[in-house]
Amino acid sequence: MPTIKYKATTPSRRNMTVPSFEEITKFTPERSLLRVKKSKAGRNSYGKITVRHRGGGNKIKYRVIDFKRADATPNTVIGVEYDPNRSAYIALLQNEAGEKSYIIAPVGVTDGTVLYSGSDADIKPGNTLPIANIPVGTMIHNIELYPGKGAQLVRSAGVFAQLIAKENGVAQVRLPSGEVRIVRLDCKATIGQVGNIEHDTVKVGKAGKTRHKGIRPTVRGSVMNPCDHPHGGGEGRSPIGHPGPLTPWGKPALGYKTRNKKARTDKFIVKRRNAK
Repeated sequence: MPTIKYKATTPSRRNMTVPSFEEITKFTPERSLLRVKKSKAGRNSYGKITVRHRGGGNKIKYRVIDFKRADATPNTVIGVEYDPNRSAYIALLQNEAGEKSYIIAPVGVTDGTVLYSGSDADIKPGNTLPIANIPVGTMIHNIELYPGKGAQLVRSAGVFAQLIAKENGVAQVRLPSGEVRIVRLDCKATIGQVGNIEHDTVKVGKAGKTRHKGIRPTVRGSVMNPCDHPHGGGEGRSPIGHPGPLTPWGKPALGYKTRNKKARTDKFIVKRRNAK
C-alpha cells in the first residue's frame, strides 16, 4: 500500500502523506454490522478523566468484528473496507447461508477469496486454525489467549507473530514486540500478516488531523506552575530539578516498570520484550 504525497501548496501539505487506499474495494459499511459508539472523552463510568487529552473528533460507528471465527463453512470475501476504529483494514465475509461478518484483513486477501476456519483448513492467509494444526515457523496473527474467547493478540496493521516451537501441549510464539509467550495449542490463530503494512509511514502533516481523531493538545510540564506539575516553576526556561522526568503525579516517566511483579501471567512469558 503506497502512500500519496502532496505538493507543498501550504505549510501543512509540505510533509503530509495519506494512504492510497488501493486495497479498499468497498466504500460503504454493512449496516447490519454497525453499532453506535459513544464518545467518552477519556472518562470512566464515574465521569472522572482517566485518560488525558481526549475529546472532540469525528463521530464514528463501531464495526462488529468476528474475532472468534467459529463458522466452519466456507466464507467468501465480498469487500475490503476502511475501519475508523483500528489501523488495519477489515474484510467483509459472506457464507453460503448469506450471513455476513467482518474480520481483520490479512495481506493477500481480496474480493473473491474463499476463507475457511477449522482444524482441516489449508495453511493460507486468512484461514483460521488451532495452533496445534499450524506448522512451526508460520506467520500468524489474531491469536487467542483462552480457547473460544476470541483473538486478543497481534491485530494491528502490518504486524505478525511467528510460531517458533510446540512442546508439552503448549506453543511458543514470538510476538511483534520480540516477547516470546506460551500459548495453549487449542487456541486459534489466523495465518498470515495483517494488511495495511505501510500504516506507520503515513505522516499526519498538520495538527487538525490529530484533532479529528479525538486527541487534544498536550501541554509540557515545564511551562506549568509548580502546583500543577513537578517540572513547573522557575524563572524562564528552568531545568526540571529532578534526577529524571516525572509524571504530573510525581512518578518516574522514563523506564519505570509498571507491571505487577506478582502478575499471574508471568509464567506464560518465556522472554520479555525488553530483556537484555
